[in-house]
Amino acid sequence: MTLLVFFGVIVVAVILALIRAIKGPTSPDRVVGVDIMVTITIALMVLLGLFFKRHIYLDVSLIYAVLSFVGVIAVARYLDKGL
Repeated sequence: MTLLVFFGVIVVAVILALIRAIKGPTSPDRVVGVDIMVTITIALMVLLGLFFKRHIYLDVSLIYAVLSFVGVIAVARYLDKGL
């Protein structure tokens, strides 16, 4: 039952982040919306790892978090200075 509540909260959060990513008036707002969705996805992978009792989900979520961080830094530099 608790897991269903967590998944419901995650679905609402993804919908709100998707709205921010689509409607964002500026490019940085859109990047933040996508970054929020990535963070929510990481939280979902951690929850799945706890539910299925599999450590591989935690490893994948850590790698995904590092790649997301590097990607956001690259996009931020591009938006700040251009090519």
